[in-house]
Amino acid sequence: MTGAQDHPPAAGEAWARLRGLTAARIGLARSGASLATAPMLDFRLAHARARDAVHAPLDDARLAEDAAALGLPILTVDSAAADRRVYLMRPDLGRRLEAEGAATLATRAGVYDVAFVLADGLSARAVQNHAVPVLAAALPALRAEGWRIAPLAIVRQGRVAIGDAVAGALGASGAVVLIGERPGLSAPDSLGAYLTWQPRPDSTDADRNCISNIRPEGIGAADAAFKMVFLLRAMRARGVSGVSLKDESAAVAIG
Repeated sequence: MTGAQDHPPAAGEAWARLRGLTAARIGLARSGASLATAPMLDFRLAHARARDAVHAPLDDARLAEDAAALGLPILTVDSAAADRRVYLMRPDLGRRLEAEGAATLATRAGVYDVAFVLADGLSARAVQNHAVPVLAAALPALRAEGWRIAPLAIVRQGRVAIGDAVAGALGASGAVVLIGERPGLSAPDSLGAYLTWQPRPDSTDADRNCISNIRPEGIGAADAAFKMVFLLRAMRARGVSGVSLKDESAAVAIG
């Protein structure tokens, strides 16, 4: 005899273990051919939260107040999308600056290494809650290395490519756009960071590096800042970004 043998866990216990490792909806209880009441109600609640996140407005005044602690001049401008309805129906307008906003940024043009942009994207809540902590963790390392940092731009109704226009108007070599990502059923407040070196009007997503799922339950602010500083250093050193630049930040540390 070799002693008592281990028995495989019951199906319910196995699913419970897996659910402890992921926010994905797995092993949901069923009633006949349909989901049971509890998981169905949970699904509907998550769907409602995702829809609300898409339509919720950005409190740009509060965001600017929170960002004031970063010690950067702050400029709040609009994209060419006049309102949320237009923004959702015309993605192209969210990639361009409204004329008055472009003029406002041009008054602060200079020679900068990087411009940071905070845009509502598809989840204003994500930008409202997570963008400032990420910048607060990243800016000290850049300042210690003498990076010339442009005024911080807050863009209402902005898409990822709005960073190209902002960097061009301010005269920055690089753009970092912190933007609310498309809400999912487990994460209505996920922040994305999109980094582009030498952005141009015809820059595409292949020219950008992305840090996704920035939130306490995903990539935390300190880890996101770690990756961001690494990528910016590599971009400036090599003069490239996007598919030409591999993220090797896991192998190094911010000095």
